[in-house]
Amino acid sequence: MRTAVRTILPKAWAFHTTTPATAAIEADPRCGCESALDMMLTQRGDPFAEIEQVLAGDPGCVFAHRVRAALIVRADSAAARPTLAASIAAIEAAYPDTDDPARRHAVAARAWFDGDPARAAALYDTILTDNPQDVLALAVAHALDFHLGRRRATRDRIARVLPYWSAEVPGYASVLAMYAFALEENGQYRRAEKFARRALAIDPGHPGAIHVVAHVMEMQGRAHDGLAFLAATEPAWRENTGLSVHLAWHRALFQLDTDDPASALTTYDAQIIDAQVSAMSVLADASALLWRLQLRDIEVGDRWQRLADHWQKQALAGARPFYLVHAMMAFAAAGRASAAEQLLEEFSHNQTAGGSSSVPEEALAIPFCEALRAFAGKAYAECVGWLTRVRHIAHRCGGSLAQCDLIHLTFTEAALRARKEHLARALVAERTAKKPASLLNRLLQRRLGMRTGYREKAGQRAVALLA
Repeated sequence: MRTAVRTILPKAWAFHTTTPATAAIEADPRCGCESALDMMLTQRGDPFAEIEQVLAGDPGCVFAHRVRAALIVRADSAAARPTLAASIAAIEAAYPDTDDPARRHAVAARAWFDGDPARAAALYDTILTDNPQDVLALAVAHALDFHLGRRRATRDRIARVLPYWSAEVPGYASVLAMYAFALEENGQYRRAEKFARRALAIDPGHPGAIHVVAHVMEMQGRAHDGLAFLAATEPAWRENTGLSVHLAWHRALFQLDTDDPASALTTYDAQIIDAQVSAMSVLADASALLWRLQLRDIEVGDRWQRLADHWQKQALAGARPFYLVHAMMAFAAAGRASAAEQLLEEFSHNQTAGGSSSVPEEALAIPFCEALRAFAGKAYAECVGWLTRVRHIAHRCGGSLAQCDLIHLTFTEAALRARKEHLARALVAERTAKKPASLLNRLLQRRLGMRTGYREKAGQRAVALLA
């Protein structure tokens, strides 16, 4: 019966609907989920540990189960599926009425659990249509759209609900940060930075807003600005945030773009990887950075071998293709042919067993993995062949614009090394038109000019015409 489970929501985070059930929830502020919810939205601290503590003290708190379900679906955590099933069951037991707001969260989470993230996103969206201030539904739908490569949806959904938000509503800075990230991922860099700085004005040191500003500076080629900004904000993000490692990765990208690979390696050693690392997101950042260094022919010592060791300890079955591709980078670069082959076989088996691709990145994963193996084996023409087949879907890599750029970088470098000058010239012009201030792109131009015999000024004029 419903009375068997307490249904409590803190007043500060109350969802402003007019249903009797919600009114009853708003009347009781004793659940104690405010901290976990704030941690989830700002990416400060450990919201998983916090919500587990709440549930240990009150296993019947339905809102805590809603937060835990949101955390798991948002993180796309396959390993936490049994925990998610328990929370879904607890919500369903408390609310048998499928129209109840709490039950609708369980229905949406179950869609993800059943392997249909697109349907889950649609269900969370219907919750937002009825309640634009349901920040749990907004945060989860935002993450699902990002994983599905639906960049326009991430932007447009928040644009629809933003008029219902204001600085007086808890979580507003986080909503602004989400919107800013969506704008950045849609190439609206000026507006993205504006909204991110608005979020920082409300919540100085908001890691999500800092992340957006770093992204904008990366996409605009403002490497020196980016380094200065991350240094100035470092006390807010370096320790105990969900973005600590990832913002260090952005720092390393800025260091690479200022032609300072030694500093990028120092950042890798000090802030990205260590002996206790276990999260796949951390390993993915590590792989992506070392692969960029490999494209520059920078010696990295035994780092690839140690990183491959970390990847081989992971349970990769059921992992997102985004992570499998980054595992392949380590296996290919470390020369672990059997691990690479096993990874491809497992992924092919998963695709066959699962039928049609449920997420866009799946169509890209195997060709890109083959391209990585070819590049690591110095079969550059073969690498070009693989990437030529999928360059039109490169934006579906399962990550951000900055993360997906690794495909274009690999394609460009493979074309240069395969001496495919016409293709290389086109790819370098394309990169430079998007990011003319990038020192890395200017270095690529110089290499191209030396190889083809064209004067650098002539090449720059050609790029200007494409801009």
